[in-house]
Amino acid sequence: MTLDIADLAQLDRAHIIHPYLPGSATERVVMISGSGCRLTDSQGRGYLDATGGLWLAQVGHGRTELADVAHAQMAKLEYFTSFWEFSNERAIELATRLASIAPAPLSHVYFTSGGSEGNEAAIKMARYYHHRRGESSRTWILARSKAYHGIGYGGGSATGFPLYHEGFAPMMPHVSHLTPPWPYRTELYGGRPLSPEQVTDFLIRELEERIAEIGPENIAAMIGEPIMGVGGMLVPPADYWPRVREVLDRHGILLIFDEVVTAYGRVGEWFAAQYFGVTPDIIVTAKGITSGYVPLGALLVGDHVAEVLLRDHGFPMGYTYNGHPVATAVATANLDLIEQEGLLARATGLGAFLHAELEAQLGELPVVGEIRSVGMMLAVELVRDRATRAPLPLRPERMPHDVIRRETGVIVRDSAHSLVLSPPLIMTEAEAKEVATALRGVLERTEPTGEIRAA
Repeated sequence: MTLDIADLAQLDRAHIIHPYLPGSATERVVMISGSGCRLTDSQGRGYLDATGGLWLAQVGHGRTELADVAHAQMAKLEYFTSFWEFSNERAIELATRLASIAPAPLSHVYFTSGGSEGNEAAIKMARYYHHRRGESSRTWILARSKAYHGIGYGGGSATGFPLYHEGFAPMMPHVSHLTPPWPYRTELYGGRPLSPEQVTDFLIRELEERIAEIGPENIAAMIGEPIMGVGGMLVPPADYWPRVREVLDRHGILLIFDEVVTAYGRVGEWFAAQYFGVTPDIIVTAKGITSGYVPLGALLVGDHVAEVLLRDHGFPMGYTYNGHPVATAVATANLDLIEQEGLLARATGLGAFLHAELEAQLGELPVVGEIRSVGMMLAVELVRDRATRAPLPLRPERMPHDVIRRETGVIVRDSAHSLVLSPPLIMTEAEAKEVATALRGVLERTEPTGEIRAA
């Protein structure tokens, strides 16, 4: 079947259900090709991708090196199951590589097809670990408001946005949400500005109280994004994760890091766990592991957890595409590119450059409250009033990120009253300046009411 390129948008509207897109929406942007940080749609218009798709295009678009690896592996062995005693050399190769870059003692790997699957598996692992050790009462999962852990029932229940629960209830029981580390939002901590250390004090006190309320003997794990992506790129105080880890250790509670967004160079390290100097019991990864070229996820599991899971009949959970040979081959080649091209250091350097550009061009605008960043994760928080920090009202018919894309071709993401940027790690300084200029061109016309004046 050959489609006329002019009919693609119409056929899309007729047949595809898009996440978060109402049926009344008629606009479609049909991407046809990509190279580096650039994309081209079916109308021939060019775009600058400042989102990395969904936080994942670490090495950029159109890398023929990865396409060649996929082709070669498909021609050799496209698929065979990794259940039971079966395996394949590509999965073994990638697992060995991941164990070499992961924080010790996370030397065991469990493969999935993506982040949502990974968080489902991690929650099950935590509960099963305690069950195998004779503590079956440990079923509770601690999470946080504004967290995003995918759209399965386990990860979706841990997700801390009402949107992802409404209409899908009842959600998984025994999940408790804590206050997120978001120092800019003083209303979360009593309405007065606090130092980063005081914010951590507040959150640790809350954590201790919640553990006491539920009973430590009933809690399996706490799951958290090291930096909260969908929540608006929320960076915790430096002492937050080390202190959380200490509390959990004291009560025998596992720590799961959801690094679906933060892993594989995004924060200037292989994993955000290394950035914060904390070793969790399980790290969930996906997205940047292949730069999006093939769906794949991988859980990095502490040896102490793996030893328990592997007892008796093993861990009774698997996905059809566990350890898929094509996906794991592409992932290894992708990690090679990240290493060979020095993209960890580049994320740190270029991220700092982009942050400085945003500060220079946006820092004094009335609707810009705060600019946050770690590596190539950045957010511009939009406010109605800089003094009160009241969020900017959002007008669905004319959102800032939509206007930026339509007027300039620069693609950014709206998230929790913030414009979030997560560009490919290969972005150039010229492209970083282009992003900052595009944001300024729209935000300087944005009124405190959320109205955006015509150019």
